[in-house]
This record gives sequence, C-alpha cells and structure tokens, in this order.
Amino acid sequence: MPHMTIVEIAKKCGVGVSTVSRALNDHDDINPETKKKIMKVIRQTGYVPNNSARNLKRTDAKCIAVLIKGITNPFFAPMISIIEEETKKNGYALVLRHVGDGENEADVAVALEKEKRLRGIVFLGGNCFHQATKLKKLSVPVVFAATGNPVEGSINRSSYSSLAVDDRIESYNMVQYLISKGHRKIAIIAEGDEKKLSIGYKRLEGYLDALKAAGIPEKEERICLVDKVENLYSMENGYKATQKLLDKDDEFTAIFCVSDSLALGAMRALKDAGKRIPEDISIAGFDGLDMDNYLIPRLTTMQQPRELIAGETITLLFDIIEGKKQHQHVVFKGKLIEGESTQNFL
Repeated sequence: MPHMTIVEIAKKCGVGVSTVSRALNDHDDINPETKKKIMKVIRQTGYVPNNSARNLKRTDAKCIAVLIKGITNPFFAPMISIIEEETKKNGYALVLRHVGDGENEADVAVALEKEKRLRGIVFLGGNCFHQATKLKKLSVPVVFAATGNPVEGSINRSSYSSLAVDDRIESYNMVQYLISKGHRKIAIIAEGDEKKLSIGYKRLEGYLDALKAAGIPEKEERICLVDKVENLYSMENGYKATQKLLDKDDEFTAIFCVSDSLALGAMRALKDAGKRIPEDISIAGFDGLDMDNYLIPRLTTMQQPRELIAGETITLLFDIIEGKKQHQHVVFKGKLIEGESTQNFL
C-alpha cells in the first residue's frame, strides 16, 4: 500500500485534517466515536505520522536505522559501536531501535521508513526468517547482520543482503568437539521457539544433528528450553535452566549453551550445586564474548567474528546506497576457542 498522508486519512474518515491531528495527539476535545473511527482507519491503512518532519528537511535527510532484537545481549555492544562510528564517518544520522520480544522486526522497519524516510536499514540479531510480503513493503536497501538466512517466501535474494555465521553448522561443530572429548551424555540449554524461526532454534538443530551423526540417542531430559521472556539469553535464564537439568537428569557430563550469557548462569548454578567445572561437568558456549577470557575457568566457546560482521555490514550498506555494489550474502566461519571449562571424559 502506498504511503498515506494525513489529508488522505481525513478524507477517508470524512473529517477535517485538524480532527485527525487531534486524534493522533490524544486530545480531549474530540468525540470518542469519531476518534475510534479515525484510529481504526489508521490501523487498517498502516499510516504512520511523520513526526520527524518538524525537525528535518526530509529531501535532504541522510539517515539509516539499526533494528536490534536483544539489545541487552553483550554480544551486540561492539557491533553497535562500529556501526555508529562508520555511519558518522559517512555523514549520516543513525536511528537505533530496540525491537521488543512481542514486536515483528519487519513491521517496525516499515513504520520507521515511513516516519524517518530512511536511506537504509540494518537488522541486527532477531528472527532467522521474515515474511517476504512484509519486506517487499520496504523501498530502501536492507542488510541482515548475524541473523542467518533471513527471508522465507517469494522474494529475490538479490533484493536484500545477509552477513552471518551458519548457526546450525557451527553448533554442530561445537557439539562434535564435545563428542571428540569423549562426552556422549551432552545436555543443551536452548531457546524454545514454536515457530522454529530463531537463531537459538538453529543452534538446537545443530546439536541434534551432531548427536544423530555420532549415533547418540536424543534424550528429552537433557534438552532444556529457556522461558520465553524479554531478555531471553540472560545469565538468570542460564542459571534456572541448569537447575532444571540437574533436577531432571544429573548423569550428563557436558552442557552446551546456545549463548555465552546462558553459559555464565549455568556455571554459577553448577558451582552452587557442588559440581566442579570441568572435572564433573564440562560446559561450552556460543558467541565468543570478551568476558569469557576472565572467567574461572575460561569458557570454551564458538566465537563469531562480530567486529568483522559489523564492519562489512555497514560498509556494504553504504556501497549499496551509493550504487557501488549489489546485494550480497556472506557466510562467516566461527572459531572454536578452547578454554578451561571443558576436558576429556574418560
């Protein structure tokens, strides 16, 4: 649907522009039924008020947006810094928008483009798949960073870019490493995703693939899915999940956590339960956070090249905006960092 104007909204509702404006600004001097009618039309048409027009000359605006799902995750901090720095160097303004757990990233992007008249959008983290019908509403270059293969449906891959590791393959590699250390009773702390669209679910698939390849039976008691809350990959969730694992099955010899933050919580829970790491239970994470090197013991993890991903993401976006490059799809390799939290199981 083309972008609606406030004049078109007023005409559709059979009221004046000032009445629509008062409804949008929640003024008291408007009939409740009229306001209800106006807001219904606004929802149906997807109209977004262009509030930023008061502050910017829209034809001259140079602005990009970064949509972040999981902004509290320390994994994203250095990536955001790199993107901010490069955006400033290119003379653009940057809009950082946190996407809540109940929000759809594509819907947020469509609304932001209307409001800010963006030149480009970066999706940082979030779901692995987005509906093509929603993305087709965007008229600016879109780059997905650290989200895997992000689109499902009938949309040409030449119309968007993606830069990420293969979460399923790299998780497979991590679990294969644990198996090579002699572990066969391997638990996992992962994300419960009914729609199977998340990065966390891809990492769970990698775990299951590795067990199957090694002929190790899948055991439900060793799969713990964290609660669906706003801060999904939190240390608190890792702690609680490990307690559940110990209550259900204390025979496992290793835990694979689908993020380092979950692993930190798991390590504390094991310590509180009187378990030694790695003598009693080995533990491995995924992401490669800076703080991993300062833990006791140092965490074994699958490191993502996040600075490289961030740098190439923002460079590619500006090259596309300026017509220097076409859209690309880049898969980065993870790097297994062997710390002190894992050992051979004899």
